[in-house]
Amino acid sequence: MTHENDIDKDKDTGTLPSRVLHCLALSFIVIALDQWSKYMIVQAFVYLQSQEIVSFFNLVRVHNTGVAFSFLASDAGWQRWFFPILGISASLVMYRLIYTNKHHALFCWALALIAGGALGNVIDRLIYGYVVDFLDFHWSTWHFAAFNVADSAISLGAALLILDELLKLKHHPEASDTRKDTPS
Repeated sequence: MTHENDIDKDKDTGTLPSRVLHCLALSFIVIALDQWSKYMIVQAFVYLQSQEIVSFFNLVRVHNTGVAFSFLASDAGWQRWFFPILGISASLVMYRLIYTNKHHALFCWALALIAGGALGNVIDRLIYGYVVDFLDFHWSTWHFAAFNVADSAISLGAALLILDELLKLKHHPEASDTRKDTPS
């Protein structure tokens, strides 16, 4: 665990604090797993091909030109460049928040997962013009929207942000927000 003195020492040496480096590593792992899994699906499946794994789960290759749950997928194509710019910008803000809030571990890990997932999907949009989704959970004929490793990391990161806030409220209900919302 990083203590305030460790953070101060990192400032003195000019190196990134270890928590920041660990968060960057986590984001890189998310991106690498996401891109590897999508590569494997693209190599093994043709578009819309599906393979049942168990009664409620299929591997499938689908292309999402929109955002979550294919929202905006039918638009004219502006989203191919808008969402990568948005994803890169949001990730840069999150990395800055990780740096300025390095003493809030759960908050930093959550942001690292979200940023890694966002950048994983940005890579798809820049290469293909769409995001490759392949995890298809279903019940009978009802299918949840197909998703991928990046989407899973984003969802896990969002859940951890909620948990972080609930824990903060539980342990310090009277305290105001101690995180730095704006980079210094």
